[in-house]
Amino acid sequence: MKISLKLAALAIAAGTFASLPFAASAQTASKPVDPAVVESYLKSTFGKAPPEWQARIQPDETLKTCNKYHNEVPSAEADKITARELARVVYPADGKLLGDWKSGAKIANNGRGGQFSDPPDTVSGGNCYACHQMEQKELSFGTLGPSLTHYGKDRKYDPEEIKRAYTKVYDSQALYACSNMPRFGVNHVLNEQQIKDIIAFLFDPESPVNK
Repeated sequence: MKISLKLAALAIAAGTFASLPFAASAQTASKPVDPAVVESYLKSTFGKAPPEWQARIQPDETLKTCNKYHNEVPSAEADKITARELARVVYPADGKLLGDWKSGAKIANNGRGGQFSDPPDTVSGGNCYACHQMEQKELSFGTLGPSLTHYGKDRKYDPEEIKRAYTKVYDSQALYACSNMPRFGVNHVLNEQQIKDIIAFLFDPESPVNK
């Protein structure tokens, strides 16, 4: 149980997973951990952390709803989530959604930022390869998310698809209620230029993602 609760604490603190159905042990049936138990564990684990870290373990309205339904939200609740989160998306004032794909490649490979061990001036990365394949030649990548190889090419570099991708990276729950993908823009993990660069990495015809 201690291992499961520790994993739950880390996931909630990162603001990525909304519901965490860990099993108590290999010999018992899998069932969700009591939210009250998780909350108690989090408070004891992060009780002496700085105020900014304390705030990170407090679920917002969207995550509270996802936790309540263990991510299986009714359609009416899902509509409320996507509407609320879409209103939080801030698009570039200049209307340009594509940055520099070469910078985007570096951001996609950067998994630093937001850790206790990071200096305050550490620039966060997207750590995209932890969940996705992007470049076809990449050999080490996660499979929690779908492959993004040929992402822009398969979508014919359509402007609406570019905007949709920007929205997804900025706030994944604006498109999919209770998505496991981090809300990079809303949670200030990546800034506007970084998100533009990531989108360019996905959509620029010269990007290795589309080769």
